[in-house]
Amino acid sequence: MLPQPAIANDADDGPQLRAAQSVFQQRLGQDQKLQDIGWKLVSGNAEFCANSIPSIGLQLHDMASYGRPDAVRELLGLEGDIAVLTAAKGSPADKAGLTLHQEITAIDGVDPASWKSESRSDWQRSKRMHDWIDQRLAEDGSVTLALAEDREITLEPVLACASRFELSGDNKRAMAEGSRVILGYHFPGFAYPEEELAAAIAHELAHNVLHHREWLDANGRSRSNVRLTEREADRLMPWLLANAGYDPAAAARFMARWGPVHDGGIFRKRTHDGWDERVEFIEAEHALIAELQEEDGVDWRRHFAREIATP
Repeated sequence: MLPQPAIANDADDGPQLRAAQSVFQQRLGQDQKLQDIGWKLVSGNAEFCANSIPSIGLQLHDMASYGRPDAVRELLGLEGDIAVLTAAKGSPADKAGLTLHQEITAIDGVDPASWKSESRSDWQRSKRMHDWIDQRLAEDGSVTLALAEDREITLEPVLACASRFELSGDNKRAMAEGSRVILGYHFPGFAYPEEELAAAIAHELAHNVLHHREWLDANGRSRSNVRLTEREADRLMPWLLANAGYDPAAAARFMARWGPVHDGGIFRKRTHDGWDERVEFIEAEHALIAELQEEDGVDWRRHFAREIATP
């Protein structure tokens, strides 16, 4: 969820208002970058993910999710509650011409704004809306959006690994939640070159596509078990990057940049290998990928060696 954009009132002065709205615009840019990279990763690896689904690369926002819905609606020039937040670059939503804050009045004939919601700060209706889109795509093979300017767009999906990407939280974290990859507003990787940020996102996506959360639920979250899943996620990074069109060597570059600052040295969490060890594991995978580059797609389902027992 994006932070509340600043809304002018009698107590606001010009500099404070401009600064707050500048932060909001920065968050919009971060979210677009996250969605663009995420789309390349999930669409580029779709044929190798066991749980790929039809997807259109569209993220909507619901005014009910904000603390002051009426004020945000006025700021964005909306009459209703539902609008485009991001259309991932290269996705069906992007190719259809959907743009930031474009108002949506119905999804396959249903107006999500008619669903009951709390008056403010309600994330559940937004989740229901995105679940509804996924359901329509799975059942009908397309979804039709009615736009406020009295026209409709029918979007046909492509396959993508089943994972959503969210910018959320006033923190520096990156995490995988099983079905989502979540980056905090202050995640340091946003300052890195795109391919290295993509590597960080690929690490979290790897947890989802390898079903690490389910495995840990079944086998326990001991330090050694978590360490195995972290190592697997590190090792899968360059494979995911290669199929997304990124340089797989960016995975090792990311870790070499990230590790010396964030590893913690002798005080590091024992759930992770040392950053220098992690670079070595990643580079070993890169060497194997280089041998497979002549193939049409780097098939990690066949060539990536798992370290944990899977069904």
